[in-house]
Amino acid sequence: MADMPETRYVKSDDVYVAYQVLGEGPFDLLFVPGFVSNIEAGWRNPEQSAFFRRLSSFCRLILFDKRGTGMSDRGTHDFTLEQRMHDVQAILDAIGCNQAALFGVSEGGPMSLLYAATHPQRTSALVIYGSYAKRSKTADYPYGWDDRQWEHVLEDIDKNWGTAKFTSVGASVGNSNDDPHRAERLAAYYRASASPGAAAAIMRMNREIDVRDILAATRVPTLVVHRTGDPLIEVAHSRYLAQHIPSAKLVELAGQQHMPWLGERDTVLDAVEQFFTGAHRAHELERVLATVLFADIVGSTQQVAAMGDDRWREMLNEFYRRVRDVLQHYRGREVSTAGDGFLVAFDGPARAIRTAKAINDAVNSLGLKLRCGIHTGECELVGEDLAGIAVHIGARVAGLAAPGEILVSQTVRDLVAGSGLTFEDRGAHRLKGVPDEWRLFRVVLS
Repeated sequence: MADMPETRYVKSDDVYVAYQVLGEGPFDLLFVPGFVSNIEAGWRNPEQSAFFRRLSSFCRLILFDKRGTGMSDRGTHDFTLEQRMHDVQAILDAIGCNQAALFGVSEGGPMSLLYAATHPQRTSALVIYGSYAKRSKTADYPYGWDDRQWEHVLEDIDKNWGTAKFTSVGASVGNSNDDPHRAERLAAYYRASASPGAAAAIMRMNREIDVRDILAATRVPTLVVHRTGDPLIEVAHSRYLAQHIPSAKLVELAGQQHMPWLGERDTVLDAVEQFFTGAHRAHELERVLATVLFADIVGSTQQVAAMGDDRWREMLNEFYRRVRDVLQHYRGREVSTAGDGFLVAFDGPARAIRTAKAINDAVNSLGLKLRCGIHTGECELVGEDLAGIAVHIGARVAGLAAPGEILVSQTVRDLVAGSGLTFEDRGAHRLKGVPDEWRLFRVVLS
């Protein structure tokens, strides 16, 4: 995991709000998160951390968790837009910022709009991504969710929050429905971001949001960005915003992801950077050939339910310790961990396979089963993080592994010829979001 900025706190009324500051650019940019967030857990996601690093390359970036979520105080269900504006003021005052640009994502958009209209002297510019003026469908606003959809989401939160079964919002946000690893990671992120009660309270507030009447009063330079295939917030919401905010510019991008760091994130970032700085960036991505190993605990959600939080936390700590001991021995570099799994990078595929076997042996006495996937390919190097198609392929391969199994791509199998390792052909597979068929092989464990 890339170096994470220090988490600080500011007291806003009776609540402590967590925030981070990174970058030294010529202007301040406050990133207003969507539904729920956790500013520390987010850095464990290579895609999310790469997104924030790129933003901080041209500004001083301020990240925060809204009250009741993430690292901020949880003992409140006061989620009004007005209160959240007050929290933003407290953060900006604490860091000595007299004027900032705002980047509001999804649910963060309405508060950003209200803040810009209310405090234009403290708002230099505004970007609204994948957002809306009103979240519920009515006769005069046909784009939102109807009552049936709202009840389904609230019921899903009540029954499935923090598990891979939570799909009414989770699959749309993370496109995780066909990738069990992404689903588990997203579930862990949600658990770190909010309790079920807080998540339901936030959704009930969202159901009532309607900032249409203040759009005409938004007088700061505004960019509205939306992916046309967004599965959670349809593009008509942003078209409405652009039509009703004076001089707003609308940029529609191809893509079917809701979160801006998923998919082709550079197309989003290019539009944002040009808007704020007036300049396009010529990208010189640093790439490196690497072998990536994904190792995840099988059935972690069920084990948490059976063991209880305290015993499971003790189990995880011992799991981390044993895995890290193995990584040190085999010189594997820990890239990230999402609570119950590891992404590890190696400069050679044979060592990655031997590491996976050693990890399985090390955690076997804990009663844990792992699924492991390994792929070698060209990766995008973002600080200490890895991103790009090779990382996605590794995750997809791991998602197809059975409990206790190590699956590798044909690239890995071909590169370890002569190593003494043996494999069993598992046939050709279509990997979600990856072109062509990929032949996979099971490592035969001696």
